[in-house]
Amino acid sequence: MNTDKLRDAFLTSLELDPSVDVTALKYREIPEWDSIGHMALVASIEDAYDVMLTTDQVIALSSFDAAIDILKDQGVDGL
Repeated sequence: MNTDKLRDAFLTSLELDPSVDVTALKYREIPEWDSIGHMALVASIEDAYDVMLTTDQVIALSSFDAAIDILKDQGVDGL
């Protein structure tokens, strides 16, 4: 499973140090992942994978694992 692109989307959009374990992050558990950070993350994921998340998917995006599930639902292979 290759999640490097997703990891980069989290690090870049939330402006996190590369040493942060993004797989352990949960929405609103860190100051960077507030509502503005959330929308930046959504945009970053959409750009990285050339997808358009639904409103329900944007709401469900609450962790790294949730992002993987959402991308699989979008038909992204290799995750």
